[in-house]
Amino acid sequence: MVPNSSKPTVIIIGRPNVGKSTLFNRLVGKRLALVDDQPGVTRDRRFGDAVIAGLEFQIVDTAGWEDEDAESLPGRMRKQTEVSLEGADAAMFVFDSRIGLTPLDEEIARWLREQAVPVILVANKAEGSQGDAGIFESFSLGFGEPAAISAEHGEGIADLFDHLWPIIGAKAEAAEIEAEIDEEDEEALLAGPLKLAIVGRPNAGKSTLINRLLGEDRLLTGPEAGITRDSIAIDWEWHDPRSGEDREIRLIDTAGMRKKAQVIDKLEKLSVADARRAVDFAEVVVLLLDATRGLESQDLRIANMVLEEGRALMIAINKWDVAEGASALFNGIRDALNEGLAQVRGVPLFAVSAKTGKGLDQMLGGAFELREAWSRRVPTAALNRWFDDALEANPPPAPKGKRIKLRYITQASIRPPRFVVFGTRLDMLPKSYERYLVNGIRDKLGFDAVPVRVVLKSPKNPFQKD
Repeated sequence: MVPNSSKPTVIIIGRPNVGKSTLFNRLVGKRLALVDDQPGVTRDRRFGDAVIAGLEFQIVDTAGWEDEDAESLPGRMRKQTEVSLEGADAAMFVFDSRIGLTPLDEEIARWLREQAVPVILVANKAEGSQGDAGIFESFSLGFGEPAAISAEHGEGIADLFDHLWPIIGAKAEAAEIEAEIDEEDEEALLAGPLKLAIVGRPNAGKSTLINRLLGEDRLLTGPEAGITRDSIAIDWEWHDPRSGEDREIRLIDTAGMRKKAQVIDKLEKLSVADARRAVDFAEVVVLLLDATRGLESQDLRIANMVLEEGRALMIAINKWDVAEGASALFNGIRDALNEGLAQVRGVPLFAVSAKTGKGLDQMLGGAFELREAWSRRVPTAALNRWFDDALEANPPPAPKGKRIKLRYITQASIRPPRFVVFGTRLDMLPKSYERYLVNGIRDKLGFDAVPVRVVLKSPKNPFQKD
């Protein structure tokens, strides 16, 4: 087994004295492993951080493979080498190209062919033309063209990169992205006040709703549309009846958003722009509907704007105390939302009344749950287990007979959750397959109605000419 690491792991395997430790030292850039002409100097596995032209990976030096009794010291060293392959992403099988293949090299090759780990054949000590005969002979092992190098002189490292990159490039770039993520403390994020913005068309009852929550006439209300002009933030504590705890909320009231063609007054334009900025600062946004008017096209425009900004969205139908045909109205709005917000199905929907207080505790409890999903980070191992299952259940297509290879996925950020998929020929991947991945992330990994971003990326080979 190899230590826990998000970087890909590469194992160096070979018989004694072929230059494994010299190659290890070359790749880590330090003299960490003892090197001597005497075979068998390395007895235990040695781990190091290797880099070739920006390709970072974990390298493991192993004891020389010897054909000895399992209970002897060389036999136990060989067992260590066999165990080291478990969990590795690739194996570099090193042989001495000046000497050529030996029976022990062929025995190692037979064993490696039975393993599931990709093998890179490395012809060491190939400086000049001294190793040409051994290189040609090595094609008989069935691992393809070897990487011809001189670990001692540093020759052929670019050739080694070209062999490694197709196998571990995607995972290496994913690990680099993970390392760049600002490691925000998820518990601290969720412990802070919930930033909750209330948006909607004019006169949907936003200010009345906030006054009801606060238990006081804090905001000016009335039958005239557009009374609220500035986005107003109010710090408040909500008593959660489920847990009995007081939870901090920053309530943000916003100006009503009318259709752009109807926004003529300069002051109203500034108010709508201010409401958009309030959405940017919010964590969860409640789109308030008027039960007496139902769902209108402007509501869907506002909802799409919130989702495009990456905020967590929920819908509250206000004035439920005067709604007619309540059950049919609720179901009709639910169906219309599923159709009009196809990119995020199942947005939380609540029936509330700012006048009576109906449904407000349920709405606020749902807002905290939605923030938690919006802030969730999936462990890389669990994420890739889901990814492998998704690819097996529905493999990517092969347009014009060209296979699209999806290699690896990582979560690059939270709030909103953003995922990066690495592979080849990604420009040919149909949008329908991207939607399949997004829906799978949402359904299987607990993101529900949260806006999810998926980015496709092909690792860049620095040695490849444009």
